[in-house]
Amino acid sequence: MRTAISVKRRLLVFLVAIELAITVLLGRIFYIQAFEAEALQLKAYEQQTRDRLVTPKRGSILDRNGVGLAVTETSASVSVIRAQVREPERVARELSQILDLDYGETLKKVTRRVALERVQTKVDLETARKIRGLNLAGVIVDDDVSRTYPFDSLAAQVIGFVGRDNQGIIGLESKYDKYLRGEEGKILTETDGAGRLLPDSYITRQNPVPGLNLVTTLDSVVQSYAEQTLKKVVEAKGAKRGLIILMNPQNGEIYALANEPTFSLNDPFTINSEELAALWGTFSDDERMDYLNQMWRNFGINDTYEPGSTFKVITGSSGLDAGVIRTTDTFACSGGTTVGGRFIKCWYSPRSHGTLNFVQGMQNSCNPVFMATAARLGAEKFYEYLNAFGFNEKTGVDLPGEAVGIFHKLENVGPVELATMGFGQSFQITPLQLLRGISACVNGGSLITPHVGARLTDENGKTIETFTYPRGRQVVSAETSAIMRGILESVVQSGTGSRTYIPGYRIGGKTATSEKLPRKQGKYIASFCALAPAEEPQVLGIVLVDEPQGAYYGGQVTGPIMKELLTYVLPYIGVTPDYSEEELLLPGVPMVTVPDLIGLTKSEAAKALRDLKLEAEFSGEEFRGSRPNSEDEFRLDPRNYVVINQFPISGELVNQGSKVSVVLGAKNPADVDVADE
Repeated sequence: MRTAISVKRRLLVFLVAIELAITVLLGRIFYIQAFEAEALQLKAYEQQTRDRLVTPKRGSILDRNGVGLAVTETSASVSVIRAQVREPERVARELSQILDLDYGETLKKVTRRVALERVQTKVDLETARKIRGLNLAGVIVDDDVSRTYPFDSLAAQVIGFVGRDNQGIIGLESKYDKYLRGEEGKILTETDGAGRLLPDSYITRQNPVPGLNLVTTLDSVVQSYAEQTLKKVVEAKGAKRGLIILMNPQNGEIYALANEPTFSLNDPFTINSEELAALWGTFSDDERMDYLNQMWRNFGINDTYEPGSTFKVITGSSGLDAGVIRTTDTFACSGGTTVGGRFIKCWYSPRSHGTLNFVQGMQNSCNPVFMATAARLGAEKFYEYLNAFGFNEKTGVDLPGEAVGIFHKLENVGPVELATMGFGQSFQITPLQLLRGISACVNGGSLITPHVGARLTDENGKTIETFTYPRGRQVVSAETSAIMRGILESVVQSGTGSRTYIPGYRIGGKTATSEKLPRKQGKYIASFCALAPAEEPQVLGIVLVDEPQGAYYGGQVTGPIMKELLTYVLPYIGVTPDYSEEELLLPGVPMVTVPDLIGLTKSEAAKALRDLKLEAEFSGEEFRGSRPNSEDEFRLDPRNYVVINQFPISGELVNQGSKVSVVLGAKNPADVDVADE
């Protein structure tokens, strides 16, 4: 009896266990169906397929006239699927030869135990065609894209470049990357669990979505001329570096932002210094990146400096707006002023300006006038204006890595600090911060946002989004702004900015010569800030030359450069000259129309300009042959070289005596005949 009961109990326990197991199993099945079905289905699909990503076409970066500054060209990528490779040594040998790669490194990639290995990207289409023609098992050639920069180094620090993954690294390429990059596509192939192609397998393609184009406020013609002009003065003065920014003070549109030295966007990891290049092999990876980062820096927004006398525009506008000074107020300059027991010199010392009014103080850039202006404002009020002008914040420019001004804490500002700040020393700001502040001084008094991005367009040129940059706070009154425009115009007519005077144009400006820290080392930054036309400025620009050798005063070094720039830029943007009766009698004032020089030889272009009493400035390729002669020299028939670009462009009105920049290039660089001697 006991045995029968024991057997029944064991059967009951067994049946209960079976029922519990079935219940758990059913629960698990329900859970999988309800909560994990989609994920498991995806895993199964991934095990049964292989997918290859297809790089999308990156959107172009265009200037304001639609000229391509950064464009994407079609190329190919070469990959291997290890499970499908039958002859790894042959595959490695063929690919290394065609792609000019190291055989050992290529073999490692071919035999690497991964689903798919990239061997080379950015392969030109002709090379890709050759690889496809070999029909190597396991070798995949997919569509790819290559980023190129048609002007190579033009606006390099502004445009930026992309890395191997086609992602923006610096400049606009980085700032607008999310719009430019597009969405990757896929190529899906049916395989077995080991990654081998199945018989009659299918291939599904999911096309990539191209990126949007970025239309900028830059003008490639103005940018090109700014860079040529800047390079010329930096080399002539043996300077460390230079900067030119041209922008519209009414709305913040940047026409040009030029840095010198610059670098090649098509080869951004090659250092631009011959001295550093010779030592490159001795540097560590970290040291190399430090040097490259310095090369890529945008002086206009990434670095701060003491602005010197150009800041007197800010001090003067603040004093006029606050009512602590009037244009007729008189000041005394004895070669300097004693402040807080310390004698602070005027730049004119040991000479003196004597007694002069405020306008004359600006014309002569007299330091004591602006020390007195700052003292009348007082530290607290002065700082209120500095903050209103935005020197305690970033300008908001759409470029990465912007720096911000460095000032004393208000509680640490004594009479000496306040006096030196009044004429632009003992603090640091970026050049773009200065331009933003001066814009408010001359545009009616309101703060603007400097910017480069204008709008986004699709492949067909249709506008998708327009960026807006509304005017900001009112900093000074419209009346103060009008007075300051008149004062700055007088600086060019009668003061330190006279070297920027252009007949027919009302130009305002302010020079600066700031001594770099530490003092007494004899290193300076020469600069000039100009606006035109003075009655309603359409262009506000700054030229900075860092550590010029020899003469270093801003009026001497940068004034003529600004004049040269504005001589060409103003007619180009549609600002026509209006001559006074006296100006009409000046030599070179008659206007002439720039001829079309494209396609002419050097001698033909020179004659065409000479006939119109215009000067020619030639650049570009002038001596390049297809083979050396017996004396190992390249001799080229000049008739093989013609004008490929010019500035100003044909049809522009310029003064007689003006320079026309002419760029020469070979008719057919691939097939140039060597001239007979």
